[in-house]
Amino acid sequence: MIAGLWVATGLVGVTVLVALVRLATASDGASRAVVGDLLYFCAVAILVMLGMITQSAAAVDAALLASLLGILATVALARILTRGQR
Repeated sequence: MIAGLWVATGLVGVTVLVALVRLATASDGASRAVVGDLLYFCAVAILVMLGMITQSAAAVDAALLASLLGILATVALARILTRGQR
């Protein structure tokens, strides 16, 4: 099980590298915002997996709070990009 978590952490790390390349080549602000969201949630995923590897309940709790804040930030960003229209 631990080996699977390390493989998953590595795959998320590769996703981070691809997202950083996309962030550098993004053409508009909306694309950069979406990639920034992806990077944020990749960091949360890495935090969860490392918490599972080390069997740290505090890391998993911190990841849950971080994901809640990330969702709120995503909704706020969507409202800003659409100028409040639904």
